[in-house]
Amino acid sequence: MTQLPYLKETPSQTAGPYVHIGLAPGAAGFDIYDRELGHDIAGPNAKGERIRVEGLVIDGTGSPIKDVMLEAWQANATGHYAHPEGGGPVEDGFRGWGRVITDFATGEWAFDTVKPGPVPGRNGTVQAPHITLWIVARGINIGLTTRLYFDDEAAANAADPVLNLIEWERRRPSLIACRRDVNGKPVYRFDIRIQGEDETVFFDI
Repeated sequence: MTQLPYLKETPSQTAGPYVHIGLAPGAAGFDIYDRELGHDIAGPNAKGERIRVEGLVIDGTGSPIKDVMLEAWQANATGHYAHPEGGGPVEDGFRGWGRVITDFATGEWAFDTVKPGPVPGRNGTVQAPHITLWIVARGINIGLTTRLYFDDEAAANAADPVLNLIEWERRRPSLIACRRDVNGKPVYRFDIRIQGEDETVFFDI
């Protein structure tokens, strides 16, 4: 009986230039779908403070990466997720999930949503309001997961069980978005640094 040779492992690849067309075609300039999956995070009926989140994804040389896709996952203002085990009811139309890509010219990304509330953690703990972000781009072999916390939630951040898992306190600020008001609307700035001294904390999940 002839034994077949083992096939070699296929070389791994990073996300190519067509990832935006397949996953966020409208943002990439292709009018394919009437309604894109994940485009509207909060929906029109969500209660709570309407906010804008914006930033850059920055490489190890300090330059913005201009072909990034980000996915956001969050609770609503009362700390409930749009999931059967999400802790409670959410407003009609609240998805709590969205997808954006960076501007091809500037590298800026942004999305509008509502500020999430605190959510239950393990063993009776409470997690501070946060948004989970997943990042993928050319040059990144495995999608990177991080969290965005809010600088005006200092007390909640200090007690957050996930932030307190980060042994080096000096690295915790890499997860804090800074608030400013623009034309009467709260805008949170959150720049993500892939490498370097001020590298953003990423989670192995």
